[in-house]
Amino acid sequence: MLLVKIKTALALGLVNLGRVFFYKLGVRLGINPVKKISATISGGNFFDELKLSEKIALPVNQQWNGKHTYFGWYQVTSDHPPAWHTNIFSGGKISDPYRPWWLIPDFDATVGDIKTLWEPSRLDWTIAFSQDALAGQPNAINKLNHWIADWVKENPPYNGPNWKCGQEASIRVMHLAMSALLLDQQAHSQKNLMELIHAHLQRISPTVSYAIAQNNNHGTSEAAALYIGGSWLMLNGDQRGASWHNKGKKLLENRARHLIASDGTFSQYSTNYHRLMLDTYSMVEVWRQKNNLPAFDQTLYQQLSKAANWIFQITQASTGDAPNLGANDGARLLPLTHTDYRDFRPAVQLAMTLFNKTSAWNNDGDWNLPLRWLDIPIPQTTALQKSALFDKGGICILRNEKAFVLLRYPRFRFRPSQNDALHLDLWTDGVNLLRDDGSYSYNTSAEILNYFGGAGSHNTIQFDNREPMPRLSRFLLGSWLKTRKVSSIANNQGSQSFTVSYRDSAGAVHQREIALQDNRLIITDHIHGFNERAVLRWRLAPGNWVHDGNTFKNGQHQLIITSDASDTNCRLTSGEESRYYLQKTQLPVAEITVLQSCQIRSEYYF
Repeated sequence: MLLVKIKTALALGLVNLGRVFFYKLGVRLGINPVKKISATISGGNFFDELKLSEKIALPVNQQWNGKHTYFGWYQVTSDHPPAWHTNIFSGGKISDPYRPWWLIPDFDATVGDIKTLWEPSRLDWTIAFSQDALAGQPNAINKLNHWIADWVKENPPYNGPNWKCGQEASIRVMHLAMSALLLDQQAHSQKNLMELIHAHLQRISPTVSYAIAQNNNHGTSEAAALYIGGSWLMLNGDQRGASWHNKGKKLLENRARHLIASDGTFSQYSTNYHRLMLDTYSMVEVWRQKNNLPAFDQTLYQQLSKAANWIFQITQASTGDAPNLGANDGARLLPLTHTDYRDFRPAVQLAMTLFNKTSAWNNDGDWNLPLRWLDIPIPQTTALQKSALFDKGGICILRNEKAFVLLRYPRFRFRPSQNDALHLDLWTDGVNLLRDDGSYSYNTSAEILNYFGGAGSHNTIQFDNREPMPRLSRFLLGSWLKTRKVSSIANNQGSQSFTVSYRDSAGAVHQREIALQDNRLIITDHIHGFNERAVLRWRLAPGNWVHDGNTFKNGQHQLIITSDASDTNCRLTSGEESRYYLQKTQLPVAEITVLQSCQIRSEYYF
């Protein structure tokens, strides 16, 4: 295990490990500037009352209208500000929430998942209340000011859990900026609002090296906040913002080059974190355009064009849903629509418009609302969804008129978060038939963490009841897998096929061939090199499934399993999935166990 840890450390990069080490050491010893800053926020209104010549006749986001919505699904009926230091799910509260943030632990058993505290403190409700004001609701600005004032009172600068994370502070800056943009108050903002933004940038800047070391959305978010917040201060005559703005610009360009691969894959190998990153850059670009700031370098736009296409290609046009790949923390950064959290179309349409100058979809729908709220013209040209290979990130997509198939294989330039090698998703008409499990929560028991991140909760083969990449810590896996052989996408008489394989550190080999035909998907798995047993699992869509021998049926679809192993055991069992953060639901699982090297053929008829 020591050798595994050493190899993993080298894969993470010694420079990044050094950044993390010196950040933590600096905070502990008190030499990091973040422990020496102070700020005061004045009283009064943060946003001015509107003088509307006419109301904006667009639908508004209702997720904070008479209720609080957490992680896109959990609702609490209330019209009052949230309890900023309370886990709304469990009722657990931070003890002494007015301590300096560095004295508050990340993981507190009394509170539970700290993200439940951070969620309302992202201030996405400021966008909803700004929409309400523009739609002519008479008390909306008062409510907006009251909630912000309450947050400031209960979260004085640099004290309490909501100041712990630079990314959370950055998301607040972005949401406040988008609210100011909607209300057309960014160039003549109230003094106390600018004090609030300045306080946030003071918190973010000294620890941004730690965010960069993560090689994930922390770096893009914090760079965006510095860029937007710094220029916002400058728009209001505060030239202290210039250095932050310039620093943010350089980091945004650097992160786009470094974290987005040449095929558009983002470093976190996660559908929802890909959306978070794109929403971040979309807000940056909207802010830049609306405030007539200089353009970024061309590489940034080229990378984001590819990243927008990546998520467009996997988003289901009829429902807006997408495969639940990788970690899913419930983030939805620019909630300008009252659409479901799992509807990716508003974010995709905005990103495709900004970075590809084309529409993702040419018919009208809620996905166009962000463009209308932000007064961005809808492009006349439309992009095309098709079969594609995103080899830099290990994704193969097969499409025909009826079905969409996604196969995940190991291509890890950055740290993986799940044991999902050769996982397969199948969709028809926007419905997910063969499913990924999600990730549920970051602060949970080891058993639940291992389940949702493990091979046993993906549509793949698990060897000898172990993980191909052992878990080294809550957020780190070791022995990163490498693909051995990978084909191109082949087309032959109406069938599209693709083949890929890997060998893990214990010597087990898994080769998977997929063939998409008009009304069926054929998956052929060749396996060898394991010791005792191998288990293939197919995580089925919820429904009335019946198991009969080697066949699984639900009245509409059927899955037929054949194998050349001398003893193949098929059974119908159950598992769990998490499509929303902190939500678990049951689903049926077809489980096939073999005790020897063999070929397993799975035919799914739809």
